[in-house]
Amino acid sequence: MSLSVLTKDLREMMEMENIGGAIMYGILMAMALLAVFDTQVLSIWRRKQEMGTLMALGMTRTTLITLFTLEGGILGVLAVLLATLYGAPIMYLSYLKGLNMPVDVDNFGMVFPQILYPEYTVDLILGTIFIVLIVVTITSYIPVRKLAELKPTDALRGK
Repeated sequence: MSLSVLTKDLREMMEMENIGGAIMYGILMAMALLAVFDTQVLSIWRRKQEMGTLMALGMTRTTLITLFTLEGGILGVLAVLLATLYGAPIMYLSYLKGLNMPVDVDNFGMVFPQILYPEYTVDLILGTIFIVLIVVTITSYIPVRKLAELKPTDALRGK
């Protein structure tokens, strides 16, 4: 028997795990993006008077939208740098030492090693960074665009 026939069940299980991992990645990313969006909206709405002051002083709506969107993008870059600062050592340690599995892991019907070693691909890391930066910029743009439509006097009054 060939190796591909002997490992068919294992390869099918790995494909199912990859699909499950992608779904979990999507759920976690959606939760993180919801938190980012909520924070950005709250921050922008609290700064209505600042936006009204800038518009009253002569700043155009386009410049105002650009300014606050750029600020959100820069905050996204700062978040990536901070996440790299504390996340990279954790990822490196888990790559070197692995993740210990509980003793009950052998109840799954197949043999698992006691220590699993995660694989962090460059595509996964760069893709996550890219998605976060794009979404942070978009979530900075959406609420500012709505607030820039206000009259400067209404924004100054906090309405």
